[in-house]
Amino acid sequence: MQLRPSWLLIGICLAFFSCAASKVDRSPQLNTLRVKSSGALREFFHFSGQGVPLISGHRGGTEGYPENSLATFKNTLRHTPAFFEVDPRLTKDSVIVLMHDATLDRTTTGSGKVSDYTWAELQQLRLKDREGNITEHRIPTLEEVIAWSRGKTILNLDKKDVPLEMTAALLEKHKAAGHVMVTVHNAAQAKFYFQRNPELMFSAFVKTKEALQEYERAGVPWSHMIAYIGPENKPENKEMYDLLHARGVMCMISAASTYDRLSNPVERRKAYQEIFTGGADILETDLPVEAAASVKALVPATSAKHKFFKFY
Repeated sequence: MQLRPSWLLIGICLAFFSCAASKVDRSPQLNTLRVKSSGALREFFHFSGQGVPLISGHRGGTEGYPENSLATFKNTLRHTPAFFEVDPRLTKDSVIVLMHDATLDRTTTGSGKVSDYTWAELQQLRLKDREGNITEHRIPTLEEVIAWSRGKTILNLDKKDVPLEMTAALLEKHKAAGHVMVTVHNAAQAKFYFQRNPELMFSAFVKTKEALQEYERAGVPWSHMIAYIGPENKPENKEMYDLLHARGVMCMISAASTYDRLSNPVERRKAYQEIFTGGADILETDLPVEAAASVKALVPATSAKHKFFKFY
């Protein structure tokens, strides 16, 4: 007995959707950070002396996918929970997009300044990966990434060419203080944001005692900050670690311009481990998947911070 055409069509459709559903079911789950409020964000980043080594994907990471792209964020979270440093820039028509360089040449199929293109024009371009290969991925907007990251991870917005006022307004519009923090290069920038929105968290440049004193004079609470103290793991860092840890502040080293560039993976692994054993609490890296695997043995068996991590 032959099926009538209508039943045949239904059978084909059911088979198609069944196949599609099975593909969805088999898709990798994301490892996430359970931070859903500004209070939880401050608790997550509070130094207690019994924390978990934290990994920050510099530009989201560059392991097989273009930097500052949704694809690389997803790839990192398939392997490990992490938060992401990203780079907001303005287009010609004042749309905030993610792009580290002021120009398009290195990371896209375009050329020239980002600020010379409209958002619609940038959408015609494709992103390149770390090796310069052209990919299918496009430049995302900051708004798109803020929406995607909610409930999954934390964003750290670096300071590029977006005015502080515009950044503050966008974070208020999206009520994003619970999962988006801003990089500040000095105490004046931190004070501006804090007066505008006292719920915001900062990744602050605090490389010297003088800088530390400037933040204290500005009246910005240490509970709202992590401290970036430089790109090198060196004995001189101990003084800053002690001063900042005494204030409950986690300290971050960025390996993007230093240890990530070591050609030997064994040497990189050793360098990543020594960053944490030397006293740092956060490692910012272009290679977050590799770095997370390298320091896995340093994760304590018990910690109050474990509640913030969801693994698959």
